[in-house]
Amino acid sequence: MVKTEDQSTMADGWREVFERSRLVPPPSQTVRLAVESHLTRSHGFQLSLSRLTAPHLPQSQEMQQVEEDLTYQLRVTLFDRNHQHFFGKTWKSPPQRMKNNKISFNEVLYFHTSLRLPSVVVVLELVSFSPKPDGTQQALGRGFTVLELFTNRPEAQAADADRRLDLRHGSPRTLLHPLLKDTDDYSGLLKTIDGAHLDCVVKIHPALVSMMHLFPENVLVSRDENIPGLAASPTGDALLRPQLLKMLPFTLNRLTVSLQPSLEKFESQLLQLINADCHNTKQPGPEDTLRTVVIQERRLHVGVHNGWCFLDKPQVVVLEPLASGARGRADSLSKRSTLVKDSSATSSLPQILGLRSSVELKMTNHQALAIVFQLEYVFSAPIGRETMLPFTSSSRAAFLQCIRWGIWCPFQEPPDWKGEEIQLVLQAGAKPNPDGVMVYGTEMSAKTQSSVPLSAAGTAQKPVSEVKDTIAFRLSSSLERKASSPKTSLRTRQEDVSRQRRSPSSPSSSSHGQKHIQAASPPESPKGPGLSLSQLAATSRYPTISHSSSALPWQQSFPSLLHPSLLASAHQLSHVACSAVSNIAHLEMDLQREGDVSPSAQNEGDQLQELPFTPVHAPVITLGMNVSSSSSVSSRSSLAHLYAAGFPEIVDCSGQVAEVLDPTEPVPFDPQREGTDLLQGNLLVFQFLAFTRTQTAGVGPDWPDNIYFTFQFYRFPPVTSQQLKLLTSDKVQHKTSDPLPCVLASINKDGTVNSGSPGLQVQFRVDDSFLRPGEKRWFYRYLALHTMHIDIWDSDSLLLIGSTAIELKYMLRQGKSAVQALHEVEVLTTDYVGEDTLLTSAGLGRCLASSPMTVHTIVRGRLHIRTGNIGCPVDSSSRRAADVMPSHPHIITPRKVTSGFRGGSLSSRNILQLNARNTSQAHRLEMDGDRGLLFRHRIRPDSIMPGEHNLNEPDGGRRKFSCMATVHQREGKESVKAAKVMDQTKESELAREPFHIKPREERSKAEGIANMLSQAITTQHLLYASLGSAEYMEFVLKNPFNVPQTITILSDDPELSVITNTEEWHYFKALTKTPTPLEENMFHLEESAPGPRVYLRPKESINIPLKYQSFLCDHITALQGPSFLPAGKGSQVAKKNLSNIVAAKTIKVTFKAEDGKPLAICQVNVEPTPHVLDQTFRLYHPELCFLKKAIRLPPWQDPTVGDQDARTCISVRCSDPNIICQTRMLVPGEPQDVYLKVPGSPSPQIKMFFVMVFTDKWMAAPSQIWQIYVHFLERVDVSCVSGQRTSQSLVLRGKQAVRKVKCFSSHPKEIEVDPEGVFILPPAAVQELQLKVQPWRAGSRFLYVNAVDVDNQRLVTAWLLCLNVHQPVLSKAFEVCVPVGGGRGSSRKITYTNPYTSSHTFLLRSDHPDLLQFKEDKFQISGGESYTIGLRFAPSQSPGSVEILVYVNNLEEKTEETFCVKVNYS
Repeated sequence: MVKTEDQSTMADGWREVFERSRLVPPPSQTVRLAVESHLTRSHGFQLSLSRLTAPHLPQSQEMQQVEEDLTYQLRVTLFDRNHQHFFGKTWKSPPQRMKNNKISFNEVLYFHTSLRLPSVVVVLELVSFSPKPDGTQQALGRGFTVLELFTNRPEAQAADADRRLDLRHGSPRTLLHPLLKDTDDYSGLLKTIDGAHLDCVVKIHPALVSMMHLFPENVLVSRDENIPGLAASPTGDALLRPQLLKMLPFTLNRLTVSLQPSLEKFESQLLQLINADCHNTKQPGPEDTLRTVVIQERRLHVGVHNGWCFLDKPQVVVLEPLASGARGRADSLSKRSTLVKDSSATSSLPQILGLRSSVELKMTNHQALAIVFQLEYVFSAPIGRETMLPFTSSSRAAFLQCIRWGIWCPFQEPPDWKGEEIQLVLQAGAKPNPDGVMVYGTEMSAKTQSSVPLSAAGTAQKPVSEVKDTIAFRLSSSLERKASSPKTSLRTRQEDVSRQRRSPSSPSSSSHGQKHIQAASPPESPKGPGLSLSQLAATSRYPTISHSSSALPWQQSFPSLLHPSLLASAHQLSHVACSAVSNIAHLEMDLQREGDVSPSAQNEGDQLQELPFTPVHAPVITLGMNVSSSSSVSSRSSLAHLYAAGFPEIVDCSGQVAEVLDPTEPVPFDPQREGTDLLQGNLLVFQFLAFTRTQTAGVGPDWPDNIYFTFQFYRFPPVTSQQLKLLTSDKVQHKTSDPLPCVLASINKDGTVNSGSPGLQVQFRVDDSFLRPGEKRWFYRYLALHTMHIDIWDSDSLLLIGSTAIELKYMLRQGKSAVQALHEVEVLTTDYVGEDTLLTSAGLGRCLASSPMTVHTIVRGRLHIRTGNIGCPVDSSSRRAADVMPSHPHIITPRKVTSGFRGGSLSSRNILQLNARNTSQAHRLEMDGDRGLLFRHRIRPDSIMPGEHNLNEPDGGRRKFSCMATVHQREGKESVKAAKVMDQTKESELAREPFHIKPREERSKAEGIANMLSQAITTQHLLYASLGSAEYMEFVLKNPFNVPQTITILSDDPELSVITNTEEWHYFKALTKTPTPLEENMFHLEESAPGPRVYLRPKESINIPLKYQSFLCDHITALQGPSFLPAGKGSQVAKKNLSNIVAAKTIKVTFKAEDGKPLAICQVNVEPTPHVLDQTFRLYHPELCFLKKAIRLPPWQDPTVGDQDARTCISVRCSDPNIICQTRMLVPGEPQDVYLKVPGSPSPQIKMFFVMVFTDKWMAAPSQIWQIYVHFLERVDVSCVSGQRTSQSLVLRGKQAVRKVKCFSSHPKEIEVDPEGVFILPPAAVQELQLKVQPWRAGSRFLYVNAVDVDNQRLVTAWLLCLNVHQPVLSKAFEVCVPVGGGRGSSRKITYTNPYTSSHTFLLRSDHPDLLQFKEDKFQISGGESYTIGLRFAPSQSPGSVEILVYVNNLEEKTEETFCVKVNYS
């Protein structure tokens, strides 16, 4: 047994580092501000101090005499000027002498911090040392300077730059003066020393990330600092490129804690002191006799400390009272902990605390490395009435207290502890400890109250005065035990789970009975248990928390970078809020005795542990951001055929052909040149010219025959084109390997091909009448940076052929009159294929979902499209300054009404005319004063004729009746005779109308006056809003009274709210450049109040910040299918239309005084505008079940933001509240996922919604808006064998009307539908469809079948076929060599014998018809005879090998034999 009686002697190396590395913590307010600002990730910095020039340092008479003996030292400390607090640890340089008025330090400092706030600065002080007569030195401050690290001022230097700092008179204590608090600029208050300056360089040092766990934050260390765990560098600067020492695994087992004089007496004395202290600190009551503090749990913190900090978060284990002779055992041969009873034990009462399992640690061989133990007790205290804690089921709360602690350095002396028991003396009382906590200690802690000596195995008894609290354990290397130990390290498993999941809340994956508890704690706090008081106060003896983190399947890939939104202003990224997590590992196998287990716990059973797994990632092709090559790949003959089709030319206003741009060359973008163009109008033209088919497996060479397009450009409504025919030319000869482009021609509604100009032309006009104020520059940036997503559909089957995208930057004119560019882009789609499965008994039982999926990108063809931009002149008389923002458009100022009420009617029209100066939109917001009369006479307000303006004239009643009669006649609801009778009846009622109206008008006079007064204080504001974008405004509120008022602000719509957060208010003011004052803590918030309150002095005016933001919209989806637009001259003009996705609304914000009466009303009229789409996704999913998808985002990269934390700060919102859309914060620097959970719908419904991705903290404007379509289909599972036909029945149900239906499949060569042609589907009828599936490749695949109404070109029903295709059983295998090149293939023969006694007809099939062709596809052979199968292998131009399957099928396409031919091309 190894004893460590003198702890100070044992740990001199560690204690020396520990005493030298103690530091002052930063202000808690600063730490809280950094966390609220999402500054939680620490960053490394390098500070180089070169030299100090000081020709005129202040000197005294004594100093002049010993100037030649002076030495100088530089001291560096971190300082928070907002709270006037020095923190961290002061670094001191070696003394240097001055030469030629210059002092060369040449020191390099390193530190890392997460407090990247403008208030955190570095203070550098110059100190001189002069010798004293007694041999000591006198230190005198000669000046100081301040280095700003993080600043928001634009005129300040960057954080990563060279600095020249001027020295100032005085001492750094000057910074504690009240006048300097919250001061950013010291130049006006502190006098500089003439000519004295310090040259330094500040750099961001990312290399410190790998070793930040070796020393704490806010500590300045030099390059030669001794940091245990860091390898020494031959250059002397180990921190420049840090190299870590190798960490080795170790195991602590047989751990026991002995407290003197005995465990029972120790805890009894401890409880007596605590209970006495509780009774002394509160008023006694009748119920205090029942309130006693009890011990709920005994814990031990075990961690590895290098003198600077813990290398990892300490593990927390639970100790259990054991008999004195028992030792906890967790050997490698036992999966469950057992107790080994010592023969010398004579008492069965609990005498020591023991750990029944082992603790895994990772350490490196360094003499200053220590294992730190902290014994902690959890006490359960009763909750009194005077406390503010919530009551639990047991009405008890819990608190923690450190009892003892100790350290042991295993590598300080020769390691003779291997295999031996180590006994360590525990410390108590007020001594500095690594955890920085108060430790329990009494006068009797070092003595004993009993004569029982300390006894250990193999040791003699000691005197009573030498008996101390000890901890005993065994330490062994896990590498030595790894071969014989099946047990896995808890920490290793946690790291494996976190590595697989990449999630901050990894699931518990420990061995049987182990539990993990995770909770958030500040980085600087001790690594405590992380349990809340309510959880510790639970009735269970050992409370646990179960964590489950289920990753969503089918995780998507998003390979491209995010870019800031073009409609949003320059908003910056916020930081990542990532709180530290501490683990509590309940490592006990069975902490409760068998007699203590409740029956209910036995019935419930053990808690299941979640197993780590890797979800399947099936990426969606993000063509909108990842553009395929648009360079021309067609041959010259194909291009000649294309240009001979006679497409319309793109010409400018003068009739000249537009200048042609090469899409393979970069396009310069100058926003100023675009803004100064004389032709401010832009006519953007998209010409869809031709489509080149690509041979695809499963479809014929003539597929597709008819197509149509869907896309959306900028803020215009989505475009769905009409049907386009693919015209082929039989006159032109071409090779099969280079198919000619098929010219597109529009199809009329009767099905005939339009004989006019070929192709499809779509135009968009963008001028000052379309653009909003200030939007023009964003439109040009949209063209420069964005791509337009295009979906190509088969207009016959309504199946998606593929998607593509074109770059819009070639539509920038850059001062030219007109430009055009020809693009040839690939049309891509994705195919999900699983791994092959062999047709065996085991393979038949495999599930489709269990096999991993592989995503293949398939080229379906090439689209030829021409883009152009024609400059158009704009009429100067009607031109609106779309590129000029009005001055202060975000400030709403109520205007004074100079004219009073001149009498007359109290109708809302006259009131609005009275308040006409407040708004230009008053005619759209008439009140219901006149509408009440209209509804009383059953006339809708929108049925008034345009000629009727004033319904309050004397004959207004007759005009109302005539309008009503006209409406009834138009609608055909009444005959002419009934109209005459009604007119006569109404005439008689009109004669009596004044007698009924007069008393009613008398009663409504008060309401009219109130309405007039309300309109007089109403200020209207017109707001243009788009989906997801926040619109900021400020309302100028004035107190017209001579007494102060507390105003309550009420909004009748939650989408329009008051900004009460000062930081958010400052953000939007800077974003919108609103030059108004900002006031902190302006609003008073109460939970019971209807809204925020603000205090106004008499006659005072303040600005109330308001924000409108809407995430919801209408999700009406157009029916799937082409449109029937008139072809005309071959062009389709997309006009300006208002978006119907977001509804227009009117929102009132009322400012009420203390008496409840409105002081002012702000009426905001929201006009919706369409939003820009950045990406379109189309997903297919089985009906009536949840769709779970994950789209992976890359790390954010914005060159304008230097903060690395901003890359992972991403938040998302969904336009549909029924869809769960969230994002999870992963490890900083790792990609982030957007998770979607969409409820299912019946087939063939399509659910459309928008996902908004925000990259700024306050979500001012979305950086990306995605439009997601989810197509729900009926799922059909089919299990089959490759090469063999399998039949499957489907049921098609009729709707309300008779339809002509035809069924189409996505792979006609693999799926046949019976009936094949058009059939009649009667209403409410049931039609059975027979599918004949014959796939040629093994694996898991997804195919589609659509039932289409051929008359209306609309989708009736869609099916999703989930194929699980097995490999066939091979009969024979062959190998053949085919020469490469030469243009000639190879011929071979295979002999096949008919196994039947009668004659049979066989069919030959191949899974690679492009590589292998048969001499005869069908042959007949008599029974028992042989037939020679002729094989012809196609030539290849590159070496390699491929396996080709040859199927011998019967007439029913059932496979008789399968041959495998391996072809080697050499």
